[in-house]
Amino acid sequence: MTISNKTEETLLIKEVVKQVQAGDTHAYTEIIRCFQKQIYLYCYYLLGNKEEAEDASQDVFIKGLENIRQFSYSVSFSAWLYKIAHHHCIDLLKKKNKGFRFWTGFKKEQMVEQAYDSHHYEDSIHQLLEKLNVDEKRILLLRSIDEYSFDEIASIMDLKPTTVRKKYERLRKKLLKEKKQGRGYYERSIKTEG
Repeated sequence: MTISNKTEETLLIKEVVKQVQAGDTHAYTEIIRCFQKQIYLYCYYLLGNKEEAEDASQDVFIKGLENIRQFSYSVSFSAWLYKIAHHHCIDLLKKKNKGFRFWTGFKKEQMVEQAYDSHHYEDSIHQLLEKLNVDEKRILLLRSIDEYSFDEIASIMDLKPTTVRKKYERLRKKLLKEKKQGRGYYERSIKTEG
């Protein structure tokens, strides 16, 4: 997406948010259309299950609609929505009492469902995520895939921006060390600039 397209989409979202806050709940479908795929992927990579991610992303949009009147532009609307997704997925993981070891067995499930050769890149992503703790996964997903700033990630995760920056830098070093040891294809997943 080009910068002007991104700016146009941001302006569109601001207008839609105003409409929904004024009581036009039908306008919320535009928000769902704009963010459905990203929120689903975020939930999927945190939860590790397609059906749970579908249910979770629906719940996130419902919570977003229910709380949209409290939204203000102290952060971007997408960061606000991701914060809802973040907390919702963490609550789901806690309820399942998985102790944040939710990636155990996930790769095996993927291998059974799909042929290995056609999903080599997807498998390497899952191998990468299996080696990370829950904070590292969230930071990597928000920074590298959704390209959020450290300030936005800090807001989503309820951390200080300097803490996020330090965790991200440690994560980069960890992944680069893995790459040097010949264990992965992770270079494309790491943004190098701040």
